[in-house]
Amino acid sequence: MPKKLLHAEAVPSLVAERLRIWGRCIRTQRVAQHVPAADLCARMGISDATLRRVERGDPGAGAATYLTALLILGVLDTAAPPLDPRYWATSAHARARPPASEKDDDYF
Repeated sequence: MPKKLLHAEAVPSLVAERLRIWGRCIRTQRVAQHVPAADLCARMGISDATLRRVERGDPGAGAATYLTALLILGVLDTAAPPLDPRYWATSAHARARPPASEKDDDYF
């Protein structure tokens, strides 16, 4: 059995609550859409035990597992809307620059 990545105690309460909501959403949508657990597991390539952990909101399950389940069930964009590009569309190689008021030659 793989080692759990996160223990519940190490996760901030807001994150833990969001995972529980996602897990509850996954279970509710799976049942409402009449998707057997075995079918969802097979489609995702996970074990039944992993799906049970996800449906409980276990933080040890990978983020990709949660997001894949939400995608398959058709609720990904509602449960986890895309981030505004201004938060991630900057150059990854951009260097920090001093504020315009600081003209220190020894900066960096």
